[in-house]
Amino acid sequence: MRLMAGVDVGGTRVKSVLADSDGSVLLSHTASTPDHPGEAVVDLIVSTVSDLLEAARAKGITGELAAVGAVVPGLVDESLGTAAWSANLGWRDLPLRERLRELFDVPVAVGHDVRAGLLAEFHLGAAQGVPDVLFVPLGTGIASALLASGRVVAGTEWTGEIGHVVVDPDGPVCGCGRRGCLEAVASAGALGRAWRSLGRDGDAETLSRAVADGDREAIRLWEGAIDALVRVIAPVCAAAGTRVLLIGGGLAESGALLLDPLRDRLVHSLGHDRITVTRAALGDRAGALGAALLAMEAAA
Repeated sequence: MRLMAGVDVGGTRVKSVLADSDGSVLLSHTASTPDHPGEAVVDLIVSTVSDLLEAARAKGITGELAAVGAVVPGLVDESLGTAAWSANLGWRDLPLRERLRELFDVPVAVGHDVRAGLLAEFHLGAAQGVPDVLFVPLGTGIASALLASGRVVAGTEWTGEIGHVVVDPDGPVCGCGRRGCLEAVASAGALGRAWRSLGRDGDAETLSRAVADGDREAIRLWEGAIDALVRVIAPVCAAAGTRVLLIGGGLAESGALLLDPLRDRLVHSLGHDRITVTRAALGDRAGALGAALLAMEAAA
């Protein structure tokens, strides 16, 4: 049996899967991401794959590792296989594919976590059969991935970085150092910080419950975030002819409380109603599943 490993290194967790050559998942695993791993992310990926293979052997799953897919956040150049920059995880211009090829001696694919997540949603999840999709996970930060005519758009390493479009020049300081980026206003992390700045306890989930209960301050923050999202997302959808806006990440857990007003305002901004706004289906497994799909492509 030919085995494909997919590893998604996130800011807090490392998700991984082991699949066969047909894409059937044989094993999956989740572990904590070490704080600020930097270039040691290479060793982290190697040990994660080794643990998967050891677990497979313990379960009587036999086969040889045929390819590895590794996806990471931040700026990624898929064509060069380079992890260009991650402020949170601490690397710059890391030749990730080259390093992993040397250590595994099998084909290696390197990708961006959000683009890999969209690839998985297209093949296995909520975007199946839809050729034009915008995927926007709303979690600690905000990024996006675009599917156009059935192909995930890679472009440059800056492709999809909508989280750093400035929506409020006088707004909160973003992790990138500028003020008022979309990520600093409308991400789950930003909403949690804004909620606590009012002297309230909890996070974005707590805020969403307060919105449902009619809390005026909660509603103000929530609607401000939705307006900011629409200002950035609508031009992308208009330019790309997007048919489905797929929302993932922690904020997607609020369901219709977020998705319904987001669609209403998006339709108003676009001037037509030929767009669906829905929740991603694969949750936090999407990146690892997408990484396994990238591994299958590399092994072909």
